[in-house]
Amino acid sequence: MNNCFSSMKRHFAIAAIACSLSSYAYADDGSRLWLNNERAGNAQVTLQVKSSKTTDIIERELSAWKGGAVLLKQVKVKGMKRDAYTIQIKDGKTTISSPSDIGLLYGTYRLLQLQTMNKTSQNMEIKESPFHDYRILNHWDNLDGNSERGYAGKSIFWNVDGFPESLGKNLVGDLKNNPLKNDTYGRACASIGINGAVLNNVNASPKMLTSEVLQMTKEYADALRPYGIRVYLAVNFSSPKVIGGLSTADPMDKDVQLWWKNKAKEIYGLIPDFGGFLVKANSEGQPGPMDYGRTHADGANLLANALRPYGGFVMWRAFINNPTDPDRAKQARLEFEHLDGKFLDNVIIQVKNGPIDFQPREPFNALFGALQQTAEMPEFQITQEYLGQANHLAYLGTMWEEFFGEVNQFANYKENQLKARYNAIAGVANTGTDANWTGHPLAQSNWFAFGRMAWNPDLDAKTIADEWTSLTFPTLNEKQHATVVSMLMRSREAVVDYEMPIGLTHQFGNSHYAPGVWDNRPIRRDWLPVFYNQADENGIGFDRTKATGTDNTSQYAPAFGGVMEDVKTCPDKYLLWFHHVSWNHKCQTGRTVWEELCYRYQNGLNEARQLQRQWNSLEGAIDSEYFHDVQVRLMTQTRDAEWWKDGCVLYFQTLHKMPLPEFLEPPVHTLDECKNNKIHVGLYRSPTHEELNRER
Repeated sequence: MNNCFSSMKRHFAIAAIACSLSSYAYADDGSRLWLNNERAGNAQVTLQVKSSKTTDIIERELSAWKGGAVLLKQVKVKGMKRDAYTIQIKDGKTTISSPSDIGLLYGTYRLLQLQTMNKTSQNMEIKESPFHDYRILNHWDNLDGNSERGYAGKSIFWNVDGFPESLGKNLVGDLKNNPLKNDTYGRACASIGINGAVLNNVNASPKMLTSEVLQMTKEYADALRPYGIRVYLAVNFSSPKVIGGLSTADPMDKDVQLWWKNKAKEIYGLIPDFGGFLVKANSEGQPGPMDYGRTHADGANLLANALRPYGGFVMWRAFINNPTDPDRAKQARLEFEHLDGKFLDNVIIQVKNGPIDFQPREPFNALFGALQQTAEMPEFQITQEYLGQANHLAYLGTMWEEFFGEVNQFANYKENQLKARYNAIAGVANTGTDANWTGHPLAQSNWFAFGRMAWNPDLDAKTIADEWTSLTFPTLNEKQHATVVSMLMRSREAVVDYEMPIGLTHQFGNSHYAPGVWDNRPIRRDWLPVFYNQADENGIGFDRTKATGTDNTSQYAPAFGGVMEDVKTCPDKYLLWFHHVSWNHKCQTGRTVWEELCYRYQNGLNEARQLQRQWNSLEGAIDSEYFHDVQVRLMTQTRDAEWWKDGCVLYFQTLHKMPLPEFLEPPVHTLDECKNNKIHVGLYRSPTHEELNRER
C-alpha cells in the first residue's frame, strides 16, 4: 500500500459472525460495553488520507457498516478543529471528512452508532466539532494494582512486581481489560471522543517518574495513540527529593528546576506526544510548594516551564483539603482567586464540579468564573464514590446537565473556556478489571455520558441515556427501551432523596457508603456529618449566607448568590446547603422542613423499589447473566435506601422529638442498629451484598 493521498479501495467480503448482536443467545457479561462487535457489513472503503494505524482501525470498524461504499477524506477547512468531522450520505454514498485521521475515526464510530440506532437515511449531513479540546479520564490507579475509589476490580494499567519496595515487571499478562492486549478501552474511549488518560492516582507515588515506570508508560502511549488518546501522569511534588536525591523540592531552587526540565526531556524522548502532568499538592497530606513557603502558582509554573518546550501542560487541582476558613465550601476560591494571572498559560486549574467533594448534589464550585486570566477545567467523578459505589444505580448525566446549566448561566463557562489556551475537562474513571469494566453494569452509562458531554456540553442527559440504551441493548422493543431510559433518568434523584435531600451534604459514615448523620467522632470537624447538617433541637442546615453565616453566597455572582442568600427564593434542593432553618420552616412545597425531609427519604426508597420493578419487567429481554447481576444490585440499593431513611429520620427525631408523619413507612431498623454497622471496606471496593446483609 502506498502512503499517499491518492484514492485507494478496500473491498471487504465479510461473513456474518455466529454470535451476531441481533440475538442474546450467548452469554453477555457486559464486556463489549456499548460497542458494535458485529462484522457483517458490506462496506467498500476508499481512503483519501495517508494510511496509518488509525486508518487500519477505521477499516476494521467499517466492516460493520451495512450502507455500502464509504469515502474517508482528509480535508483542510479554515476554523475546523482537528477532531471535527462531517458525515454526508447522498444517494446512498457515504463520505466522512475531517482534518485528521483521528477525526475520521470519531466520524466512523458516530456513523456506526447512528446505524445501530436506526438514525441513518439516504440523504443526510452531520457536522460535529468538540467543544472541549482535551477530554480526559483520570484513573486513580496505583502501581500495586489497586484502583482507588474505582469499585470495579483492580487497575487495568498497573500490577508492578515488588512495589513499593522495588520496581519489577508490570505483570499485566493476566489482567482483564488491559489496553496492551485488549483494544476495547481504546475503542470505547474513541467512540465517545475521549482523547486523554491520566494513568495513575492523584495521590501519586514519586516512583511514577522513575525510568522503569516511564518505559511502562511508553507502552501504553504507543498502544493508545492510534485511538487518539494521549497519556498523562499524576506526579508527586516531592519527586526530586524522593527519587532524584535532592535535599529539597522547593520550586525556586535551581537544582529542582533543572531536575524537572531533565525529567521532561526524558519523558518526551520516550513519548513525543506526552500530554503533561496532573498534580494534587498541599491537600490531604500530599506535598506541595506551600511546604516551602511558596504559592500554588510557584509550584505549577515550575512544572509548566519544564513542559513548555514540548507542548505539554499542567493540570493543578483546586481540591485543597486543608481548611483556612470555617466553611470548606469556600476553600477553592479563597486559595486561588488572588493568584489569578500569576500562572503560566500552560497551567489549568482543575476544579471539582462542586465545592465540597463529589457529593450527590452540590451547587457549582464558586471558583468557576472567578479566574479571568487563568484557565480552568471541570473535574467530574464518573465513579460513584458517594452515590452507592458499584451497588447503586445512579446515572450521572442528570448531575452534569445540572452543572453545565448553572455554570453557563451564572459563571460565563463557555466564554471563559473558549478564550483559554487549553480548553479541557476531566472525569475520574470508573473502569477496572471486572468483566463488565465498571462494577455495576449500568454504570457504563456514566462513562458514556462523560464522553458525550465532554464533546458537547449542550447535550441533555435524556438524549445520551437514549443513545446508550440503544447501543447497549439494541434488541429491546420500544417499551423495553423506554423502561431502561426511565430507570437511568430517575436514578440519581432517587439517590439524592434517600441519602441527602434538600441540600444536606456529606452525611456518610464508614467507607463513604453507609449513613452517618450522627457521626461526631473526635476528628477534624469538617470531615463529620454533624458539621454539615448542624442539626439540633431547633433546626437544621448550614448557614452560608452573608447576613448571618459564612458568606459563601458572596463568592457567587449576584444572579446566583443573591437568590441563594434569601431563604424565600433559595430553591428547596439547596435549602439546607445555604441556610440553617427551623424544623417547622415551610419549604416551597408547602411542607415543613421535617415533613419534607421525611417525604424525600420515603420518596427515595419508593423510587428504589420502582427501579426494581422496572428492571424485573425486562426479564427475558436481556441476557440472564447480565439481568441477574443488575437485579441483585437493585435489591441491595433498595435495602440501603431503607437503611438511610430509617437511620436519618430516627436520629433527627431524637433531637426535635416531633412525631413521624403518617405518610412515612414505620422504620424497620432501630437507631442503634443503624449506628452500629461496621462497614469498613477501604478505598478500593464496595461492600458486598452479603456483607451488607450481615451489618444492616
